Amino acid sequence: MSAGKIIAYIVAAITIFFGILFIWGAFSPSGSTGWIFVGLISVGIGLALIFWAARRPAPSSNEVTYKIDLPANVDMDTIKCKACGGALAPKDISMVAGAPVVTCPYCGTTYQLTEEPKW
Repeated sequence: MSAGKIIAYIVAAITIFFGILFIWGAFSPSGSTGWIFVGLISVGIGLALIFWAARRPAPSSNEVTYKIDLPANVDMDTIKCKACGGALAPKDISMVAGAPVVTCPYCGTTYQLTEEPKW
């Protein structure tokens, strides 16, 4: 919940509370009939604030970008699919649960990329 919504709900609660107090006070022996209108207007403003805060759209989600740092000099043209031998491009590699995963655009095979030993 954003800070604006929280503030709107708090102000609405205070406004409705004082509106009800004005309406209640209008019926006391020293009360005035004008207090009824002030109370109704305060309650209406509070309800409008609640309606506005509830209808306000949620903030957009943050997009996370993973950068894959491959060790040594890796030429992307040399990576081929283990199943069909098709050439894989950088757009075919994605991060799933913290591990680089490749999906072959030709056969649809999905597997995790593993680094082979250099020796």
